[in-house]
Amino acid sequence: MKVGKIPENVLKRSILKEIKRKRSEVLVGATVGGDCARLCFGGDTLVSTAVADPASGGLKHAVYSAANNIAVKGGEAIALQLTAVYPADTEEQQLKETMRELETYCNDLNIQVSGGSTEISEDVSKPIYSVTVTGAIENEAVETKKAGPGDSVVIIGKIGLEGTAILADKHREELMNKFPADMIYRAQDFGKLLSVRKAAAIAMKSGVTAMHDISRGGVFAALWEIAESLGVGLETDLRKIPVMQETIEICNFFDLNPYEMVSGGAIIAVTSNAEELIMNLGKEGIDATTVGILTDSNDRVLINGEARRFLERP
Repeated sequence: MKVGKIPENVLKRSILKEIKRKRSEVLVGATVGGDCARLCFGGDTLVSTAVADPASGGLKHAVYSAANNIAVKGGEAIALQLTAVYPADTEEQQLKETMRELETYCNDLNIQVSGGSTEISEDVSKPIYSVTVTGAIENEAVETKKAGPGDSVVIIGKIGLEGTAILADKHREELMNKFPADMIYRAQDFGKLLSVRKAAAIAMKSGVTAMHDISRGGVFAALWEIAESLGVGLETDLRKIPVMQETIEICNFFDLNPYEMVSGGAIIAVTSNAEELIMNLGKEGIDATTVGILTDSNDRVLINGEARRFLERP
C-alpha cells in the first residue's frame, strides 16, 4: 500500500466494516471523514487521536490535529495523553526535550498532559508518537446531518500553511538560494497558525451546521470528506480557495499541489448564512471566504473558469 492515508474504499471495506460491537455511550463513532468520536457519560465527551508523521510536522502536527478535531465539533480540548516509542539508543535528554516541546504546544492550546506511555523498543529506528486528546462540549455539538443542499461552503483561514511551514523549515537554505530571505521567514512563521480553536468557537456561535479541519490530503480531500459525511454533492470554485503567495511559490519550486498539502489551521465550514459567519470572523481578524455550495447530487465538482472536473476520492 502507498504511504499516507489509506484509500477510502479500503477504510470502508477492511476497517469500518469490521467494527461490529456497539455501545449506547458512543454517540458518534468511526466514520469516513469523522476525525473525532463523540461519547456520552452523563455529558458529551469528545476523543480524537493523531499519529505523528515526521514528514507531516511530527509531534506538533499530531497535537494540533487532534485538538483541532475537537474544536471543529464544537468542543474544548482539555487533556492529552502521549504514547511514545523510542529506539534503543535514545538518551534520557531526548525524552525531556520531547516533553518540553509537548508542553509548549499544550500551553498554547490550554491542554493538560494527563498521562500516557513511554517505551523503548529495538523494533523502531525513529521515535513514534501517538496523541489522544479528550475534550468536552458545553452546549450542542456540530451535527453534520443538519447541513444540506443549498448551504454555503466556507473556508476559514488559508490552505497549505502547515505544509508551507514544514517545507520552509526543512529546506530553508535551498529555498533562500531562490527566494528572498524575508519570504522564507514568513513561510516558517505559518507554523504558528495551526490552531483553529478561536475560529471554530466563533463559527459555532454563528450557527454553522458542519465543520471539518483541513489536515492531511489538503483541501481537496477535506471537501470530499465533508460531502461524503453529509451524503451530498458540492460545487467548489477553485479560484476562490484562499492560498498565500508564499505557498504558491514554494509549491511551484518543489512541483507540489497546494490543494493537496497538509493544511492545519484552516477549516471547511457549512452554513446557511455565510455573510454572518464571515462578518463575525472578520471582527476578530480571521479571514473566511465562500468557495462553493452543497448540491442534491452525489457529484463533487471543481470549477475553474469554464472548466469543470470531478474531485477524486482521496
